[in-house]
Amino acid sequence: MPQLEVSDFAQAVIDRMAECKDARFHQVMSALVRHAHAFIREVDLTPDEWMAAIQFLTATGQKCDEKRQEFILLSDTLGISMLVVALDQARGARALADQPGEKPTEATVQGPFFWPGAPELELGADIGEGYPGEPTLYHGRVTDTFGKPIAGCEVDVWSGDADGLYDMQKGDSMSLRARFRTDAEGNYRFWSIKPTFYPVPGDGPVGTMLAKMGRHLNRPGHMHMMLAAPGHERLVTHIFVKDSPYLDSDAVFGVRNSLIVECPRHEPGRAPDGRHMNKPYYTAKYDFRLVPSAQ
Repeated sequence: MPQLEVSDFAQAVIDRMAECKDARFHQVMSALVRHAHAFIREVDLTPDEWMAAIQFLTATGQKCDEKRQEFILLSDTLGISMLVVALDQARGARALADQPGEKPTEATVQGPFFWPGAPELELGADIGEGYPGEPTLYHGRVTDTFGKPIAGCEVDVWSGDADGLYDMQKGDSMSLRARFRTDAEGNYRFWSIKPTFYPVPGDGPVGTMLAKMGRHLNRPGHMHMMLAAPGHERLVTHIFVKDSPYLDSDAVFGVRNSLIVECPRHEPGRAPDGRHMNKPYYTAKYDFRLVPSAQ
């Protein structure tokens, strides 16, 4: 039996998949093996370095629990999550290239702090009441790419607090998160706080990696928004505060210019939704456009 040399191992692994019945799985795994082996040859990886990598990945998995996903954080901070999102949007753009209508709202990373099952509240509810932070009214419309309002669209929202911490990180019950349904005209509105910039968790292996890279941990202030409506593709995105630091160096590469919004400050008085405010507040208006489902 001929002995495998350095340049032979990748193809040998791929050849062992000859009986694979899943064409897409075969394609993905073949590419993964080729690129992984090419990387190891390029950097002339040592056994100690490979063991350190294994220990890093093991520690990453050990840091995960039902409220913390260190692997998502790793994917986010390496730019992989946003690359996957961008490729998905590019596929959608090609599919819509010959159709009229407006450009759909851009997607961005989901992040590691999504918590399914947030309470469904009435439009206009205040999820920031009782929490430190500057009160902010979020409002706008949800339409399709032709401007037709989408009634009953579920708008799932969540953010950190004024200290940049999510409920999960504090061990709290759900807070600063909720689900809303758009009205017959596609309008949504709710009150929360003006989000501030914050560091991603730095107490795990990903934080150690970022420090060794010479990178900061910070994300600009943003409100997470996940929109879902029958007959339309689900949208996972943020809206970013225009005056927030780190818009140009988001630790997870998630900023899109089209998602940056003005958050004007208002003096006490009657807010656009009719609520009387006895202290200064902010507003953030953003209209979302959803893509019709491929189905």
